[in-house]
Amino acid sequence: MPPTYARELAFAKKIVVKAGDFIRRNRAKRSIRYKDAHLSNLVTDMDEASEDVIVTAINREFPDHSIVAEERGAVGNTPYRWFIDPIDGTTNFAHGFPLWAVTVALEAHGRLVLGATYAPVLGELYWGRRGGGAWLNGRRIRVTSERRIERALLCTGFSYKLEYRRINLKYFTEFLMTAQAVRRCGAASLDLCWTAAGRFDGFWEMRLGPWDMAAGVVILEEAGAKVTDFRGAPVDTSVGDFLGANPRLHRVMLGMLQKVKLD
Repeated sequence: MPPTYARELAFAKKIVVKAGDFIRRNRAKRSIRYKDAHLSNLVTDMDEASEDVIVTAINREFPDHSIVAEERGAVGNTPYRWFIDPIDGTTNFAHGFPLWAVTVALEAHGRLVLGATYAPVLGELYWGRRGGGAWLNGRRIRVTSERRIERALLCTGFSYKLEYRRINLKYFTEFLMTAQAVRRCGAASLDLCWTAAGRFDGFWEMRLGPWDMAAGVVILEEAGAKVTDFRGAPVDTSVGDFLGANPRLHRVMLGMLQKVKLD
């Protein structure tokens, strides 16, 4: 009988809520520094404090597991790896914009098996487990059945790197001129959850970090979505090009991405 990962899922749900509520209580104390010369990629002391809360808990509960975290990178090399984004949407958080989340996921033997994402300001906890469905605050969620791009509400995000922003602007233009509307909220983990919950019909983005998407891959697929890269191949978390939607709309969006001229 395959493992259910019930203990690990319960832990993931508990730790994102613990870290998220810690951040929410202390967000007025945040300080900011920048990771790049363009001042586009920033980090706050709350990112680091939240990551410490999560990593400490993982090391206590699962001392033989490895960690891949946004701020400290990869630690360990075992069949079980936790992906951690202590604050996804840090720029939103730093500006007091309420769309940000804490997200964690577990990979077992090379396959993402569970994930949890918590948006403290919104009071929304999403989670998913292979074979166990996708959930929001205890309610089962599913992707939409929309198949026409003209009626679809889509979402995307833009990389910190200008070269990828320029490319995604071409994709953005293609979808903006065809879809009903396109949104850019600034927190990929929530974009994936909102697509899983049917608030968006489809999502695409370039060069996501593995910690941004890991939980969302499980949640979105368990909600009935097809998830690939821009070639239609399985998502490679080390590259980060991501497309997710219900299978019929995914086919339409994939065709549109592939016909955009990038030169």
